[in-house]
Formats: sequence, C-alpha cells, structure tokens
Amino acid sequence: MSDNKKFYITTAIAYASSKPHIGNAYDIVLADMIARYKKQMGYEVYLMTGSDEHGQKIEEKAKAQGITPKEYVDNAAANIKAVWDSLNTSYDKFIRTTDEYHEKTVQKIFTKLYEQGDIYKSTYEGKYCVPCESFYTESQLVDGKCPDCGREVIDSKEEAYFLKLSKYQDRLLKYIEENPDFIKPESRKNEMINNFLKPGLQDLCVSRSSFKWGVPVEFDQNHVIYVWIDALSNYITGIGYDTENSSEQYKKLWPADLHVIGKDIVRFHTIYWPIILMALGEPLPKQVLGHPWVLVGEDKMSKSKGNVVYADELAKRFGADAVRYYLLSQMPYGNDGTFTYESFINVFNTDLANTIGNLVSRTVAMTKKYFGGTVVRHEITVELDKELFSFAEQSIQKYHKCMDSYLNADACTAILDLAKRCNKYIDETMPWALAKDEAQKDRLNDVLYNLLDLIRIIGTLLRPIMPETSQIIVGDSISEDLRTAENYSPEETANLFPRLDTEKVLAGIAAEIEAKAESAKENIEGIAQIGIEDFAKVELKAAKITACEPIPKAKKLLKLTLDDGSVTPRIVASGIAKWYSPEDLIGHTVIVVSNLKPAKLCGVESNGMILAADCSEDDVKVLFIDGVPAGSKIR
Repeated sequence: MSDNKKFYITTAIAYASSKPHIGNAYDIVLADMIARYKKQMGYEVYLMTGSDEHGQKIEEKAKAQGITPKEYVDNAAANIKAVWDSLNTSYDKFIRTTDEYHEKTVQKIFTKLYEQGDIYKSTYEGKYCVPCESFYTESQLVDGKCPDCGREVIDSKEEAYFLKLSKYQDRLLKYIEENPDFIKPESRKNEMINNFLKPGLQDLCVSRSSFKWGVPVEFDQNHVIYVWIDALSNYITGIGYDTENSSEQYKKLWPADLHVIGKDIVRFHTIYWPIILMALGEPLPKQVLGHPWVLVGEDKMSKSKGNVVYADELAKRFGADAVRYYLLSQMPYGNDGTFTYESFINVFNTDLANTIGNLVSRTVAMTKKYFGGTVVRHEITVELDKELFSFAEQSIQKYHKCMDSYLNADACTAILDLAKRCNKYIDETMPWALAKDEAQKDRLNDVLYNLLDLIRIIGTLLRPIMPETSQIIVGDSISEDLRTAENYSPEETANLFPRLDTEKVLAGIAAEIEAKAESAKENIEGIAQIGIEDFAKVELKAAKITACEPIPKAKKLLKLTLDDGSVTPRIVASGIAKWYSPEDLIGHTVIVVSNLKPAKLCGVESNGMILAADCSEDDVKVLFIDGVPAGSKIR
C-alpha cells in the first residue's frame, strides 16, 4: 500500500441505544460513496464503521428489559449491521467498543495519559444529560435543557478523572489555522474556533463512577472510562494501535484520511479527539467532514415527535439504490436536507424513472428493434454529436471535481444533467423518424451508438452512488473513455425504476403508520398507578370544534380545528373517522389534552388529543361538553 494511494475513511460509530434512523444512515451511505469512488480512482481503501456500546443510557435500557447490558448491545449491534447491509454498504470492518482488544487498548491509553500527567483526579459538579452522556455548565444550557438534544438535565456531582484540554488548546488552535482543510465545511471550523477554542477550553471529565457499564479504569476499579476516550479511540484501536507496539496495519493506515461525522458531534472530533491524539504523540486525522442533518419536514428526527423514518424500511419498499440516491442527491454540502415521503416519491419519479430509467429502456429497446441489438462505431461528423460529447466531457470533469470535494449532491446533478441532455438528444434526432427512411440507417446507427456510449458513461459515474443500478447498466467493465467501443450489443433490461403512484404509495404508508400506532396501543400492559403530582402535569381544556375535514392519506383520521381560548386555533388529528363525519362534530365542545407533545400524523401536525370513550369493541363516543366556554380548564 503506497502512501499516496491509501485511503482510510471512518464513520462515527452508531450509539447502540436504538435502531438507526435515516439520518444516522446518511453517515454510512456518504462514507460508502466516498470509499467506492476512491477505489474506482485506484486507491486502496479501508472503510471502518461500528457501534458505541457503553454508557449509562444502555445500562438503564438493559435493566428495563430485564437483560444484561452485553445482551442488549449484542442485539443492537446486529440491528445496526442489518441496517447498514440493507443499504448495500461495503465497509471493511465493523468495530464494537465491547470488543476485547478495544477495551484493553482503551485501558492502556487511559493509563498512559494518567501516568504522563494529562489526566488527573478531581470532583465534577454540573448539569448532566443522560441521553447525550454529557456534562454542561449552567450557561451552556438552552432554556435550562441540554443544548444538543433539548432534553431535561439532572444535577450530578461525583469524583472523576479529567483530561487537560486547556494544556493543548493553543497548540490545537495553531494546527487548525495552519491546516485550513482539517475541518469541513468552513462554517463548522469557524464554529469550533469562535465558540470553543478562543473563549477557552475547560478540562474534560473522562471517567464516571455513577454506573458500571463501561471499560474499567485499570488502576481504579471504581471508575469506568467515559465515552470521549472509549468511543473516539475506536478509530485507532480498530486498525491495531497500541501504546507500546502498534500493528503494521496501523502504521500503513494512520493518520485517517477522512472522518465522516454528523454536525452535532464536530466538537468531539475536532477538539477532544485531536487533543487525545496530541497527548498520545500520534498524528491527527487529515480531515473531518461534519455533514448536515437529515430533517423530516422541518424537524430533527425524534421518537418523542413520532417522526422517525428508518432507512432499512425505505430500502425494503423502494430499493437500496433509490434510498442511496435520495440521500446523496438531496443533502446539500453545508445545509440540512429534508426528507418527506412526498419529496422522496417525486425525486424517484422525476430523476430515476423519467430521466435515467426512461433513457436506458427506450435506447436499448430501439437498438433491439431497429438493429437486432447491435450498433457500430463510426467517425463523428455531425455538429450536434460533437456538441453532445463535448457536454459529456464537461459533465465528467464536473463530476470528478465535486466527488473529490465531497460535494455529493452536485456530483449527482452532473450525472442527471448528462442523462437529461441525452433525452433531449433523442428528441432532437427523432430515431423513430430516421427508422422510416432507409437512407438514414447509418445516421440512426450513429445516434443509438452515441446514446449507448453515454449511457455507459452514466452507469460508470453512478457506480459509487447506485452500485446495483450501475452493475445492471454496465456490468463489471467500468470506463469513462468516450467512444472506445467498436460496437454495442446491450442486454435487454427490465424497467429500472417503474414510476410510483404517489397517492397509492402514500395511502399504503399511512395505513402502515396507523397499524403500528394501533399495535403499540394494544401492547401496553396494564395501567400504571399515578400520584396527584403526575395527574397535575396533564392540562385539560374545553375546546370548540370550528372546522373538521378528512385527512386524505388516512382512512381513520379527521383533522379538527379547535378554539381552546388561545390566540391561534389548535389543530388535532383524531382517529374517529369510523364513527363520526365532519358535520357531526362541527360546533360541539370537547375536552382536549392541551399539553401533549406535538406529533406528525400522515402529514398533519397534531397538537393535542380529544377525549373519547370506548363503549364497546366497535363503538367510540366523543365526550361532548357543549355549553362550557372554550378555554375553560377541566379539573
């Protein structure tokens, strides 16, 4: 492996507390695209991903399920792998932080840093977020909550070991300023410098004593090594780093060429991780790419919001390549991307079915119909053809420039523009008309040869993005050289991307969501006893129904507009369409749970829940309180 041809790329390792959603999956899809591209360019590539499996959150979840933490993370790691595999990702190694070699090396790292004075023991008191496993000062909180996830924090005080971030602050700042490409995009770099480094770093808590599910500190068994050293070290332990005698693989691969991570963990990878490496005397990774989030509509995905979309379920419904294409084509380099089922279907139909799929199917069909399946190369003499191939050359150059800079959405655009130009070329040359004139047979041959040649180019460029589609189009022989084939005898291909019926697909998805919601209700075992303090948390109000309409995508749901005495009307989606029509409800006053967390149901954001009674298995009655003024509190 020569130095200039190796490429070591990593993803952030997925936290094993829950199944990865489509936002988590963007990490591995983006990294896989880059890895495949680099391989295509002749690099010897090593892609590592994995799972982060220690921490208080996992300890608590395992306890709630009545299993050991190891049993819990074994299941979680298998689920993560299954999601990654469903997206046809080609990682070389899947590391787990419960791997024995990783745990032993992490202990050695911690001990080394302690013995050389970079870690010391003290007491920490502050605000702690369990899901994020992070301490915060009062000033770092946002509205009294975790600045990263927005959840409640708890007061925590405990003895702990600390890493001397402050010792390396100036050295790290100097490194970032002297290596402008270390953090990408530029906005992330500016954030790290201005918000963290220049104001001054506080030493970092790197051990915990309040829970046991972690790597024990070798010389102090009351403490476990915290996530920052445990999880971050995976990038070197997974390739054979050792504090005394690292492997040949480590010596060849490190420093990493690229860390692919989400923008929410840039601080950990560009401040904590480089300082750990500096303290160990190891080189820093060459580049950290902090990619944007995948939002659902305008919101970050969250189970509490009920808007989580899982990548493996999408892949099962639409195919892995379609999901990969959407993620890579619709996520801008520096800004958050948006996912909705409507936008996904639109991109599928517009880009994949109408543009790429249609180009391939009709070109192959015409070659079979007019020439029995084979066309031959002739010298280019027509100006239109020269212009077509000039456009293709420009598209190829643009594609490579974008791929080299990790501008994946722009690279997809370059491919799509070439496919669009080919479809326009069909309209310009009208092969069906040429076929009617025997004197135009050579011209028809040339038109179809040109199209097949550029379809081959498109298939080649698609290989890192849509590997299965690329394989169907061009097989194993990938080449970007224009007009090198003596002839083309394309295989008959099935319709690559059959158009989706938007209404039908959305209705099917809505039905599945409703079924899952009903199933979740049915699986609730027993009724918990609550105290008066719990009941006091529920806010009930009288609300008058001023408008009501069906939700097209959901047979069971009605969209209610309520006047609850507030300045703005309240929208509530209610599963009562089976028993009530809109005209039955308008004008009535109902009881609404007004402080329920918003939830998006079939495209409608529901802000509350109206009370109804289950009178029998198939009879539901809404509780009307007509005559009670809207906005009255119910107690």
